[in-house]
Amino acid sequence: MSGQAVEVRRAGHESGGGGPAGGTAAIEARGLRKTYTPPSGEVHAVQGVDLEVGRGEFFGLLGPNGAGKSTTIGMLTTLVTPTGGSARVSGFDVARDPLEVKRRIGVMGQFNTLDRELSVIDNLEFRGRYVGMSRAAARARAEHLLEQFDLADRRDAEAAQLSGGQMRRMMIARTLINRPEVLFLDEPTAGIDPQTRINLWGVLREMHASGQTVLLTTHHLDEAEALCERVAIIDKGVVLACDSVEALKKAHGDTVITATYDVEPPGVPEALRRREGVRAVTATGGQVRVVTTRPEGLLRELIDAGAADGADLLDITTLRPSLESVFLALTGREYRNDHAGHRSAR
Repeated sequence: MSGQAVEVRRAGHESGGGGPAGGTAAIEARGLRKTYTPPSGEVHAVQGVDLEVGRGEFFGLLGPNGAGKSTTIGMLTTLVTPTGGSARVSGFDVARDPLEVKRRIGVMGQFNTLDRELSVIDNLEFRGRYVGMSRAAARARAEHLLEQFDLADRRDAEAAQLSGGQMRRMMIARTLINRPEVLFLDEPTAGIDPQTRINLWGVLREMHASGQTVLLTTHHLDEAEALCERVAIIDKGVVLACDSVEALKKAHGDTVITATYDVEPPGVPEALRRREGVRAVTATGGQVRVVTTRPEGLLRELIDAGAADGADLLDITTLRPSLESVFLALTGREYRNDHAGHRSAR
């Protein structure tokens, strides 16, 4: 991007206000629920989610696949009708005032939805016209965003001719065409190379520094640590924890130790479960994973307990308190490499 900061509109400016007066939250959800009723039986996708995101805050929503993230975002962006509870975005109820909510938000999904045959400028202008801007206003705003996102030299190129990083920048620029008060980003760096991902972090930081409210979902935990002021971890439709990354590490950041033996050691898991400070033990074949608040002396115990089972310790890894260990401690799942640069939970 250029040295010029990204222009965003703070809530309450330029469009006649950000909703009813009073309150400082950009997003409020209280007891938000969504139940689907397929022939096979009820599916409780979201079960009473409470969230509050401040105006100008960079907030992360994290969780494994199937945790309820997408359904929650769908309800907050008016794409999914809640079964129960309530939610307000920029002061407007998502169920009663969906058009008012839509006027004040920008939504970027993880998949490329650009019209590949249109030029870069036409893609942006078309989006502006779609959200109700005049042709002149849409064109002027599009030209401005191209400058800000270092895409001016690609103005007349077809979208299909852009690199992956340029497409991502353009998709973010498109969500800003109507100066949204709240920006929803669903895995904005999915499937792009590490250097482009780091560059996009700079774009997002500039937007936040200019006052933009952002709700981010991501499967990159380092991304959440680098960008978000607070994060919520959701699983099985329930928010398990919500705080700053450092506070979550302090409260839930157990040490995770993984020991690999030459043969399966059946007695090791049971011996470790009796150890003070151990929160969880899982075993698969010759691998034993321990979540503990007191890792001191555990290496000796892993060696001795394995020897009692006739198993030699081949390897041991230690994961110190991190957002990943917080995730594991809260959900009992581990993020792993999956495909195309994503990380998903198992």
